[in-house]
Amino acid sequence: METLMNILMEIDESIQWEKEKALIDDRILDSFGVISLISELEEAFDIEIEAAEMIPENLNSVEALWKMVQRLKEK
Repeated sequence: METLMNILMEIDESIQWEKEKALIDDRILDSFGVISLISELEEAFDIEIEAAEMIPENLNSVEALWKMVQRLKEK
């Protein structure tokens, strides 16, 4: 989780990541941010995030992101 938080802070330090529950729905994280995030997550956690995973349910909050990472690491 610490690695995830570090990645998020590198993307944008002004966002209160722990509090946000609609990063995608409220357009807090833009398309460039999503692409950067996906790339960083894949590299940091040695996972592959396919297009089908790039849905708001997996990206709207830190908790959702962490669940997705954990699930993909198990594959």
